[in-house]
Amino acid sequence: MQLNVKVYSDGAELSAMKQVAAQGLVQGFTTNPSLMKAAGITDYLAFAREAVATFPDQSISFEVFANQPEQMLKEALVLSHLGQHVAVKVPIIRATGEDNTAVISKLSQAGVQVNVTAITTLTQVKQAVDALDPAVGGIVSVFAGRIADTGVDPLPLMRQAADLCHTKAGVKLLWASTREVFNIVQADRMGCDIITVPPKILEKLSKFGKDAFQVSIDTVKTFDQDIAELGFSIPTTSLQSTPID
Repeated sequence: MQLNVKVYSDGAELSAMKQVAAQGLVQGFTTNPSLMKAAGITDYLAFAREAVATFPDQSISFEVFANQPEQMLKEALVLSHLGQHVAVKVPIIRATGEDNTAVISKLSQAGVQVNVTAITTLTQVKQAVDALDPAVGGIVSVFAGRIADTGVDPLPLMRQAADLCHTKAGVKLLWASTREVFNIVQADRMGCDIITVPPKILEKLSKFGKDAFQVSIDTVKTFDQDIAELGFSIPTTSLQSTPID
C-alpha cells in the first residue's frame, strides 16, 4: 500500500533508533521527557548531540524541560542549535492551564522550527497554527491516541486539524500517541503529514498488507508452538461423558 504520510520513530533509545533507520522504516524521529525517563537517559544534551550526529540529515524533535516562558525560550535556542534539522517541542499548554502561544510565536519568528505538542482540541490546533510563522513553518502534534483513550473518536478532529494546518505554508500535522499499525493508515486518510510510531509498533510493519487468512494460520502456529514449549496436556483418561462421534 502506498502512503503519503511520513513515519517517524517515537522513542529515546539510540540503539532502537539506529535499528529502525537501518531497516528504512522511518524518515525522522521524535522524543519526549517521558520516553527519556523510560530509556534511562541521564544526560539530555549528550543524548541529543549523539542522536543528531547519528542522524544529521533527518528531522528529529527534542522537547524543552522548563515550564516557565523565559527559561523555555532559552532551552529552545540551545536545542535548535544542535542541528539543521532539529525541531524544538513546546507544549501548547502549561500545567497551570496557561497557553504557550507567546513562546511559540517568539521562537518561530526567530527562525526556530517548533513542534507544538500535547494538543488535544481543535482550539489548540488553531492557536498553534496562528503562532507559527509561515516563512519558517512548523509541526502541529495532535495526540490522537490519547484522545481515543478517553473513548472519543479522534478522526473528525484529525481531519479538521489537517484542513487548518494546511491553510498556512510549511505547517505540518503530526498524528501523535500511536497505538496500532492501522493508525498509520488512518493518519494517511485524514491528511496528516507525519505520524510518530513507537519501535514496538514499527516491528509489526512486516505484517502490513498480509492476507487475513494467513494471519489466522500464523496465529494458530504460534498457539501450537507455545503449547509445545509449555509441555502441558489436558488429561482425558478419566473422561466420563459419552465420546463425540
